[in-house]
Amino acid sequence: MSTDQFEFEDQISITIDNDEEILDSGSDCGDSNAAVSDRFGVFTRSGMIRVDDESFEHEIIKKSFVSGMGLAGRDTNIVAVHKNLSSDPTRKARFESFKIFSQAVASKCGGNANVKYAWYGGSKEELCDVLVHGFSRCREPVPNEVSYGVGVHMIPAKFTCDGALSSAVDESGLKHILLCRVILGKAEMVALRSKQSQPSCKEVDTGVDNLVNPRRYVVWSAIMNSHIYPCYVVSFKAPNTLPNVVSGVPTAQQSALRQPPTSPWMSFPALMSILSKFLPPQKMQSIVACHNEFRANKVTRPQLIQRVRQIAGDRLLIGVIKSVKRQIGARA
Repeated sequence: MSTDQFEFEDQISITIDNDEEILDSGSDCGDSNAAVSDRFGVFTRSGMIRVDDESFEHEIIKKSFVSGMGLAGRDTNIVAVHKNLSSDPTRKARFESFKIFSQAVASKCGGNANVKYAWYGGSKEELCDVLVHGFSRCREPVPNEVSYGVGVHMIPAKFTCDGALSSAVDESGLKHILLCRVILGKAEMVALRSKQSQPSCKEVDTGVDNLVNPRRYVVWSAIMNSHIYPCYVVSFKAPNTLPNVVSGVPTAQQSALRQPPTSPWMSFPALMSILSKFLPPQKMQSIVACHNEFRANKVTRPQLIQRVRQIAGDRLLIGVIKSVKRQIGARA
């Protein structure tokens, strides 16, 4: 069985997206009796049920979790997986609400609500509050945690390591993390350390740190309980050296800063000069503003490029690049 992320999305969706199965699957889960260890009692009292360690469901979640831990995966032990059941009226209403909003966003976005799996790390008490009451606030970033706007920061499923760092150790030495479904809809890029707290326009729904390979999903507070549905809690034992091990895996920003340009070199003022011949003044003002943020070290070079691609469009930029290549070839 492959641990490829797309396969993980598809296989787990069979369990989560089937209405009857998510509401009535308790009979197929293990440790549903009073013999469950008291260290997980807080989850069972919060309306969750433990997933059988030998089940296909548990295996898929475990493999995805471990693969997302990078170098720390080999020393990380999954102790338990608990599933959120929509058994009481309030939880069932939340699940139905999530489905309704998924359909509404899909209708708005041409049929695709862009629903993803994502991790949310925190203390055991915080995760239980989320399970029982929903998200009540946008948590302040923990030390050394990057922030993109004021919202609930979710970690894409393939970057478990980032969520593990924001999870707190409990009295038993375990960490806990939520695996959620998130309605992204149409996402826009949010700058590092931005104070943005809502969509920049009505066409977009959520934020990301990178449009091509996001490492953060940002769900604004106004929609955090309609666009995020907690599905599982994964309890795990991480190595004591986790921060050091994960720090050896470059963050999205560090990787981006080290990545050399692969396109023909052109100064940005020269590019803006060419684009000004094709773009209206309003779009050029937006590009100039982005360039000023880059010069002030508020955004990285890849973030600047992504914004220019959004504003100018790839077709125009490809035409400019080809033109530069032809000029270079002619001079050579």
